[in-house]
Amino acid sequence: MQYVPEEWREGREERRGGGGGGGEDGRTGEVLVKRKVDSEMKGEGKKNGGSGGEDVEKESLMMELTRRVQKIIKESSWWERRGVDCSILAAAFLALPPAFLLLGSSQVLSFSVGMLLMGVAHGVITVKGTHLASHGSLSDSQAWGKFWAVFFIEICGSFSEQAGVHGHIKMHHAHTNVIGLGDSSVWKVPFLPRTVYLFIAPLAVPIITPLVALAHLKGHSLALVVRTVLMVTLGLYSQYWLLIHVSGFLSPLSALLCMLVCRAMFSVPYIHVNIFQHIGLHMFSPNNRPKRIYQMTHGVLNLPRNPFLDWIFGHSLINCHVEHHLFPFLSDNMCLKVKPVVSKYLTEKQLPYQEDSYLNRLRFFFHKYQELMVFAPPITELVGVQ
Repeated sequence: MQYVPEEWREGREERRGGGGGGGEDGRTGEVLVKRKVDSEMKGEGKKNGGSGGEDVEKESLMMELTRRVQKIIKESSWWERRGVDCSILAAAFLALPPAFLLLGSSQVLSFSVGMLLMGVAHGVITVKGTHLASHGSLSDSQAWGKFWAVFFIEICGSFSEQAGVHGHIKMHHAHTNVIGLGDSSVWKVPFLPRTVYLFIAPLAVPIITPLVALAHLKGHSLALVVRTVLMVTLGLYSQYWLLIHVSGFLSPLSALLCMLVCRAMFSVPYIHVNIFQHIGLHMFSPNNRPKRIYQMTHGVLNLPRNPFLDWIFGHSLINCHVEHHLFPFLSDNMCLKVKPVVSKYLTEKQLPYQEDSYLNRLRFFFHKYQELMVFAPPITELVGVQ
């Protein structure tokens, strides 16, 4: 496990408004840092005479990148900013009726196609949909943003909207790779053997998720508890009812088993992606953390383009995760659009732009499981619905 170099020092965070620093995370502010220039950061730009000018130059890195990205956003149409991703989510919902009908077939091939279709649709809605909704990326309206967050996270995802947004936005994004705050994955079960952890235990995620949601309701208002329980129950019972009355399942057990298979279909890659892109990279202590642009470029990694996972999980969770952490308010399609600008800029400034393949990361975690997952620092806060 890597830790932040000693020469990085943290000042206090200053809150910024609006989109200057990048949506929800921009509002937490960039961390003010004073540090010596090491070989990794050389070439950042001209030094304007003395340490004061040097700090000003470093302070402007994120602002300069933000201006370039904002220019692309202003030149983009609604279809590019939100339409593409909304259409993918709509297609997933449109796939549900034929999936329920195919699951009622007595032919093995038709039934299998229905199961696959249901699993893919569920993956798109509950991973891509909940992630975009948690960031408010589906609508410009704050009211509609809240509606979609509750709809996708609670009804579709069987999780608490309040806990999900707090863990993902306020903790994981604001404190990425900071030990004890947003330091790594929600899926950390150090007593499990590595093979069980990586390939078998994730299949229980559909069962664990609503139970964890209920646990996080403790201490909240009665209204929030009632709403979350009702929404989660509505989502689960709706699928069960449709399997019984539309697909024609004859027993509750068979319907529940079908729900589990469909919901667990992509749980293994979901957990892999959740840990691959942060754990094993630089970690920072709460009192020794760099500015935002250094924090995200050193603590976040992109996986390569994968048409299957790109569509199901979204670009921001696969091949544009660095872009997503720098500008978390962007939709998946916009993350993909700004990717060339971000990668070029970071390369020009000699900042890391970390990428690795899925198989390389899997081998890395398999061989270093004890170091990365068993003996890693404990998590004290929920990281979120990544």
